[in-house]
Amino acid sequence: MLPAHGRSRAPVAGGQYFPLTADELFFRAAVFLDKPKQDLHSILMKYLGIEYQYLLAWAACPRGHLLGLVMKHFESLSFPRRRLLQAGGMTAALGVTGLSLSRQARAQGAANTLVIGHTTVRQLNPAIQSGQATGVPGVQLFAGLIQLDDAFKPQPYLAKSWAVSEDGLNYTFKLVENAVFHDGKPITAEDVAFSLEIVRDNHPFGRSMFKAVSRTEVPDPHTIIFRLDYPQPALLVALSPLLLPVLPKHVYSTGPIQSHPANLKVVGSGPFKLVEFEQGKQIIMERNPDFFRENRPYLDRLVFRIYRDSVASVISVERGEVNYLPFAGVRVRDLKRLEGNPKIRVTSDGYEALGATNYLEINHRREGLKDPRVRQAIAHAMDKDFIAGGLLAGKAVRLDGPLTRSNVFYDAAALNQYAYDPQKATALLDAAGFGPKKNGMRLAYTLEWLPDVNVNSQEPVAQYLKAQLRKIGIDITLQANPDFPSWANRVSNWDYDMTMNGMWNYPDPVIGVNRAYLSTNQKKGVIYSNTEGYSNPRMDEVLNAAAREQDVGKRGALYREFQDIATKDLPLIWTNEEPLFTVHDVRLEGVPLTVWGPLGPYDEMRWKS
Repeated sequence: MLPAHGRSRAPVAGGQYFPLTADELFFRAAVFLDKPKQDLHSILMKYLGIEYQYLLAWAACPRGHLLGLVMKHFESLSFPRRRLLQAGGMTAALGVTGLSLSRQARAQGAANTLVIGHTTVRQLNPAIQSGQATGVPGVQLFAGLIQLDDAFKPQPYLAKSWAVSEDGLNYTFKLVENAVFHDGKPITAEDVAFSLEIVRDNHPFGRSMFKAVSRTEVPDPHTIIFRLDYPQPALLVALSPLLLPVLPKHVYSTGPIQSHPANLKVVGSGPFKLVEFEQGKQIIMERNPDFFRENRPYLDRLVFRIYRDSVASVISVERGEVNYLPFAGVRVRDLKRLEGNPKIRVTSDGYEALGATNYLEINHRREGLKDPRVRQAIAHAMDKDFIAGGLLAGKAVRLDGPLTRSNVFYDAAALNQYAYDPQKATALLDAAGFGPKKNGMRLAYTLEWLPDVNVNSQEPVAQYLKAQLRKIGIDITLQANPDFPSWANRVSNWDYDMTMNGMWNYPDPVIGVNRAYLSTNQKKGVIYSNTEGYSNPRMDEVLNAAAREQDVGKRGALYREFQDIATKDLPLIWTNEEPLFTVHDVRLEGVPLTVWGPLGPYDEMRWKS
């Protein structure tokens, strides 16, 4: 029975409930649907005739179910009424343009189409932009020289073979001879040389990945030689399609790369060809019939449906409207429900090459925070086992240093760990000269976080740290950010005290790790650099030496020293490895689960017979 008025109940831990007023509930609904509170009532009334009492009844559902119930109410209407509402823009008004009738998705699956849930994406060229938003569709459109297997070993892709000189200064690659771009023009060594220059000059990691390459030589159309000024042991892994997509020179050399129209109307080299890119709505690709791998890809069509809300995308998988959802914004509290659905599979495999971290970033330019004793006190105030096992329900592991456990250079013995010890924390603050004031507090800072990044860790850990740091006399004011650009602008310009943050390790520290710790990488206005302002000359020496060292044993020793220095200095205070999930239809085979996972080509994915 639906309550017509008064207060409703929302679930909390332990199965208990707390009351919600209509206004409170409406505010929560507005947050879930990413709509201003004042707009939500008119939207629901206009299209569905839903009043407060319906929302009040729905308050007892777990968070994230509200949108599904709106759509369930929609489907309970007569078919003509549904068509009328769709035509009138009901789903667009709610910001769920990816939702449609599940029978359509099943029909698409039967037609050898894969429907993929995806986030908003600005352009489709991974040569000039990092991250999964561009990367997931980008690696379907562009091939690379190599692929990494599940042991981080390079395997042939566009390069059928290669040789490396003993001194590590010369790399010779032989290309497959039957490869063509999507416009039918042959893929040559000149295109590879051009692509390397584009990435080196435009990609956020381009300089760190390829600054050692002084020049390239093209003795014939299917041979390219990289000449290096010094050894670069990370070079081979940087030739993956995500990091060095091979672009057609005859297309992308015709204008400035950052604004080139082919970033939106792609002419690529990968297993799928672009059919349509409707920004904010969908990306459609079709099988590349001239792909150089025989009989690949298996699928005929990829449809990327764009979702602005991670909850909506997960619901769409449950409803059968999306078949494959990489980087799923799944809250750990919802995993049990999803894992109990026999029609879908949830996995955390396939993200090993990324090494997703979560940490507390602290601005060393702020009074107090520049003192390592204060940073160590903060580390002693947090219980990382509780963060991983309690806040994240055992679906994450604690992180005590800069490298995740899947990183080949991770060494637990090199880490200086900080046990949960509030008394030691206050003693360190006393030693640093920050005794308690009249109000009992010693220091005060603002702690920021991003609501839609590292969804399982950012806000929960920020809330936890506020309470924990107060116990040792550090008063924290929490500040949520409305969007990524505003947060990135402030942090990259060093205008912050503390922020929750996270970076990917990537397959080699040269690519994803060094950027946060080299003093030479303090670049104002550049996010995901050394924004915290950390500087240690010995750290610079170790990282620069490790970036050039070819001997695996010696390189490992250098990265052990790196981990030792980092966990003594605490330039950042790491909390946990960020759990990442893929949710997909159980009928799918060949789901990419090697170290690049969803950031690899989908040429082996297919529907079960």
